[in-house]
Formats: sequence, C-alpha cells, structure tokens
Amino acid sequence: MSRDSATAADLERLAARVTSCARCPRLVVWREEAAADPPKRYRGERYWARPVPGFGDPSARLVIVGLAPAAHGANRTGRMFTGDRSGEWLYGALHRAGYATQPVSERRGDGLELGDAYLTAVVRCAPPANRPTTTERDECLPWMVDELRLLPRARALLALGSFAWDGALRSLRDLGHPTPRPRPRFGHLAEAAIGPYRLVGSFHPSQQNTFTGKLTREMLDAAIARAGALSREPAA
Repeated sequence: MSRDSATAADLERLAARVTSCARCPRLVVWREEAAADPPKRYRGERYWARPVPGFGDPSARLVIVGLAPAAHGANRTGRMFTGDRSGEWLYGALHRAGYATQPVSERRGDGLELGDAYLTAVVRCAPPANRPTTTERDECLPWMVDELRLLPRARALLALGSFAWDGALRSLRDLGHPTPRPRPRFGHLAEAAIGPYRLVGSFHPSQQNTFTGKLTREMLDAAIARAGALSREPAA
C-alpha cells in the first residue's frame, strides 16, 4: 500500500469515528432538530444530521479551517462547506485557484474532488446561531488535531474567521508547537509561523461578510493564493 493510500485509509477510519461522536448534548439536539424541521426549500431531503468529517486530498499541503457546519448546509449534505452560500464562495475560489475540480459543491457523490487541499473545522456539529460554546470547542478540537497528524504534507493552514484562527492555534499547540508570544492576532491576510506550519487568516465567507463587502472574491482569492504559496515552501 502506498503512503497516500495508507493516509487515506487512516482518514476514513477517523471520519467514521467523527461521525459517530455524541460528546456535546446541546449540539446533538440542535443538529437533529434542524433536520426534523427544515426550511420549505429543503423539505423532503434526507439530512446528514451527524458530525461532519473533513474532506479533501490526503496528500494536501494546504488545510482550510472553518468554524462549524451550517444547520442547513453541511448538516444537511454531510460535506464541509457544502449546500450553503459560504460554500459557494469557498469552492468557487478553490476552483479558480486550481484546488477543486468544479466550482460548486452540492452534495456528497457529486464528482467534486480537491487536489492538494483539505477542508476541516473546529467544531463538527451545527451549533445554534453558529455559536459553539468554549466547552464544545474543547470537546471537538481533538478531531482536528488527529486530522493534522494524518496529513503529513500539510504546511499551511488558512483560518476562515477568528474562531478558526483560535482553533488552529490551539490544535497546533496540542501537536507540540507552542503558540508564539505575543499571541498572533487574527486579521485578513494575517500570518504566523508555528513550528513547521504557516497560519494565514481570512475573513469568513459568511453572508454577513460577503453581502456587506467586508470580504470580496478578490480578497478570498488573495488569501487562498498566499496560503497556497506558503504551503509549497520547503519545510524549515
């Protein structure tokens, strides 16, 4: 078995463990309530309604970190950033950058593949009002730590929003790479060097940010391009 095949198999086993997780009672109730009473446009669809595992290339050098699944996005489709407006922005940008085989992600099994990129999130279940508690964050964060351990070529993390930035710093700390002092502050195109990794910040492609112009397509493209460039630099 090749190294990439072994990594893919390990990630599949980890995904099976993620999807069976029920550590956070509030999130279990919320994700299932959202599935039981969906908006009219999604009625009749069978919701995933479980924790959402990571998605992407086992040999990825770029890891993209989100906050959590949306109640009627990834909680519905079972794939990170799939089925909502944030995902439309992100996958469109990944396609423009050459990381995604198509510009849209509608559902699992739609033919979309990622090359040299992997999507994950700090929290794996949809939280009420998109606001996980710190306890829920801490319960869920070990899944991302395990994913990073299983992505041997990963060199750059692109954090979508301040919550993802904080989660990335905590995950890298738990991997044995202490957070620099002073603590790196989040911002669009902010950067930090942490052990063998480079962390880049981007505003989250939420409707609030994209509708108000806080995040434009050009800004998201620039963040992906910068993180991608750093991911291809030789390890120090």
